[in-house]
Amino acid sequence: MLRCSSASPDNLMGRVIAVANQKGGVGKTTTAINLAASFAAAEVNTLLVDCDPQSNATSGLGFPKDPDRISSYHLLMGDATAEEALLTTELEQLWLIPAHKNLIGANIELVNAEGREYRMRNALATLRDRFQFIVLDCPPALDLLTLNGLVAADAVLIPMQGEYFALEGISELLDTIERIRAVLNPELSIEGVVLTMFDERTNLAQQVMTELKNYFGDKLCRTTIPRNIRLAEAPSHGKAALVYDPRSKGAESYIRLAKEIIERQAPAVDSQPSGQSFATEDHKEEAVEVAEEMDKSA
Repeated sequence: MLRCSSASPDNLMGRVIAVANQKGGVGKTTTAINLAASFAAAEVNTLLVDCDPQSNATSGLGFPKDPDRISSYHLLMGDATAEEALLTTELEQLWLIPAHKNLIGANIELVNAEGREYRMRNALATLRDRFQFIVLDCPPALDLLTLNGLVAADAVLIPMQGEYFALEGISELLDTIERIRAVLNPELSIEGVVLTMFDERTNLAQQVMTELKNYFGDKLCRTTIPRNIRLAEAPSHGKAALVYDPRSKGAESYIRLAKEIIERQAPAVDSQPSGQSFATEDHKEEAVEVAEEMDKSA
């Protein structure tokens, strides 16, 4: 069993982190898989929830496509409990709730559903005391699936590529986060922004880092994730990087990222809220508007 620095499970109860960015190709799923695996290697019970119809987090941990398997789709539709969907993985303290391509239909099937924004939050409520970290791999779109992930989350981790175009669209994501905080999930915060596929040798990468540091301050993670062949190869073998090649730079970077996030949480544990937050009657109409706008942008 691989191990990071020790962490007290009692101090890290039930933190839900959504890994989200509407821009594709920024290493979002790679971050979700390897961050969750690194939490597990730090000896805390961790759950990875695949919320993306592409199901890359599911296949990236070695699970082939199976339409008959209980998935995050069934959780959103209320057809199964989160407990029934749990799968064990190669890492002793890492569990997975898989996804399937039929998740695409949830965006349509839930349009008129009661409390549709809270489906994932309600489904995961029973597991928050069992897992110290719950990592949600959101799809690369600001749709109802991502909305469910952000409403369920305590915080958002935003992977960003160290290139100019990666900066475009970040304001849209931040605006969405602010609106969700205002009407659906007031406790939602930004866990951090992590630079992925980072090449510190280029002037452009350094410029992007400087801009992000000026904008996000200490919310920009100290840890950066480099371009790494072994990190890119690992999903094709159905393994997290620290299982596929624990000595690779990619695996080591995600272990450092997990340690950084754990260290950030330790001083603030007592102030972390528990339970569920629901929109008030006055906010229901605005909440519907937020959801409808996200539907249109999908």
